[in-house]
Amino acid sequence: MNWEKLTSEDFKAAVIETGVCIVAFGVVERHGDHLPLGTDYLNGHRLATLAAEKEKAVVFPPFYFGQIYEARCFPGTITIQPALLIELIQGVFDEIGRNGFKKIIILNAHGGNDGLLKFIVQAQLWEEKPYVIYWYQPGCPARTAFYREICESGLHGHACECETSISLFHHGELVKTDRIPEETYYPKKRLGHLPKNFSALSWYSNYPEHYVGNANYATYEKGEALVRKETEFLAQFIADVKTDQVLPVLSNEFYSCNF
Repeated sequence: MNWEKLTSEDFKAAVIETGVCIVAFGVVERHGDHLPLGTDYLNGHRLATLAAEKEKAVVFPPFYFGQIYEARCFPGTITIQPALLIELIQGVFDEIGRNGFKKIIILNAHGGNDGLLKFIVQAQLWEEKPYVIYWYQPGCPARTAFYREICESGLHGHACECETSISLFHHGELVKTDRIPEETYYPKKRLGHLPKNFSALSWYSNYPEHYVGNANYATYEKGEALVRKETEFLAQFIADVKTDQVLPVLSNEFYSCNF
């Protein structure tokens, strides 16, 4: 169920029926020359919606504010001042909780959000909340094996074969297949002389076109298969979250400690 498509009364009933809200985190940024700026949030929100159809949950409206400062040099990128971004995300969680949800699931559709979301999840311990947050971590051997079975190219990461295939399935009319470069794009390793370093420009140093891999291998059929599998994984996670009693108990225990 999509939050924004429900009436007020239907929303109230959905909160009681599901108890779970999913927030798909994406950004607006360049994805090579062939995918739309909104690729991450478009695919993430669609995946959440499909999974919520299999295992009932409420999906928060499309959310496209995240960490994407490394793409500010490209037209169309949307960024927000860091402190305001953190306040915004926390405010969204609080508003979801105010509306009655006791469990919130994070679905991250943009790798650049990983550090930001990890900090925000940890920061929930700053003060007690009427809800708990679960961050869906899709990585597992079965998923990796499935991707290797479906995909033909060996290099992935951004606007690549798998992401382009998924985009062809979700919103093929937005994919400019005629703009996909013929050759494979490899990391340029312009900071390779500092192998133990992480910089704000680490991603840009490797992928100045915001493209990696070879999207020529992408097909609608591959996207359909990948989305079907991802939907199954996420739907199962939603079901697990619904029945979980341990995290809420741990939260109560944590805040009731006397020192």
